[in-house]
Amino acid sequence: MESNVLNQTFSFELKIASFDIPPSAVYPIFIIGMLIYLFSVVSNLAILLLIATQKSLHKPMFYILFSLPLNDLVGITAMFPRMLIDIVTKRYTVYYPTCVLQGFLLHMFAGGTLFVLAAMAFDRYIAICKPLRYHAIMTPVTVAGILALAWGTDFALILVLFLLQARVRRCRIFILNVFCSNVTLLNLSCGEDTTINNIYGLFITAFMQIVTIAVQLFSYIQILLTCVFNKQSNAKTKAVNTCLAQIMVFLIFEFIGMFGILSSRFPNVPTNARMLISIMIYLVLPVINPIIYGMKTKDIRIAFLHVVKIKKSSLT
Repeated sequence: MESNVLNQTFSFELKIASFDIPPSAVYPIFIIGMLIYLFSVVSNLAILLLIATQKSLHKPMFYILFSLPLNDLVGITAMFPRMLIDIVTKRYTVYYPTCVLQGFLLHMFAGGTLFVLAAMAFDRYIAICKPLRYHAIMTPVTVAGILALAWGTDFALILVLFLLQARVRRCRIFILNVFCSNVTLLNLSCGEDTTINNIYGLFITAFMQIVTIAVQLFSYIQILLTCVFNKQSNAKTKAVNTCLAQIMVFLIFEFIGMFGILSSRFPNVPTNARMLISIMIYLVLPVINPIIYGMKTKDIRIAFLHVVKIKKSSLT
């Protein structure tokens, strides 16, 4: 009997947690949320289109950077629109396959952010520390290999994570957050031993952090040493301008992630606040990344102003 109920339940819908929102605030929150989402989509698409269409940006650095707004679009789209629709419709349900897909994409986004930032740091290391060999090292084949390694590793690690949780029998139907993840899916289990899942989850988290932080530390330390021993002030300025955006994004990502982990460890944190903190990692970066790279990357600013100038000329 339990098996039949289980199979029927997981063929259709799960219930999902919701924010405690006063009725008068539902539509204002929905409108503000949609404006934030649209800003993120438009600004990230603008970065993607600039890199794709402007020849001045057809460089190894920007081929790698192309992955960041693409990753941001995946992250915010996988999480935010469904949550906003739930707030308005008050259905708070999700189909099980959709829940698994959302969790998979959100984990891909988090891992992808770390691996892409590490790839970008390595590119800046070659550009600043080995400028005469940059084009010989960062060939199209090398860039493609770096991107394939970053995305392939991320995909393989997350795929195994979700294959391990797919084998667990489930007897519950309530997702304990406003979005689906590996942890919330595991919480639906029938009390089975999920030690392997937990160990593997900790392993890939540690692996991603250690590998990507090691690459970035090595790259930025080498860049710093190059700046110290290079007497040319323009080289120092170039190093700061090209690396600052990546360092800022990485620190924001780590700070939000750590804040989210800590908030879940303290029972006194209100449920609304805990769930709000948990969505920040999928919301903040996709919104601020285009602003940071638009302001801190000179080539992108120049390409954007060039496009705007052409558009103005065509209208006059």
